[in-house]
Amino acid sequence: MTERFSIGELGRRAGCKVVTIRYYEQIGLLDAPERGEGGHRVYERAHLDRLFFIRRARDLGFSHDDIRSLLTLSTGPAAGPCQAVDHVAAAHLDAVRVKISDLRRLEKTLVSVLDQCGRTTVEACCVLDALRAPPGDGSSWVSLSAP
Repeated sequence: MTERFSIGELGRRAGCKVVTIRYYEQIGLLDAPERGEGGHRVYERAHLDRLFFIRRARDLGFSHDDIRSLLTLSTGPAAGPCQAVDHVAAAHLDAVRVKISDLRRLEKTLVSVLDQCGRTTVEACCVLDALRAPPGDGSSWVSLSAP
């Protein structure tokens, strides 16, 4: 006998909100389930497995488009090469590395601004002055988009 779940049970098992499940259906990441008596959605084990896949991919920061690509690739020929999957993962890794670099630059900027703070009054606060400064005015504030 096949396992069947209500949307609430599917959400509990996957650790996911009902609204998120509906959203994943709406954007095509999760196949729409059959409708049972009274028109209620009835999910099967395949929905739960796919939802686990989507959640793990989201936890790793993959975009919805990347997840859609990975799902398409995962339902292709089982004996095929995984070069396309590697390409999606490598592109995501490159994006993660850029974010890490941006965060390191942000950290240095915040440390520098905090080090300049005389801890006097709000009126003389270096942090607030740095936030008020327009981009590119030569202040100590460094934009994340700067090379």
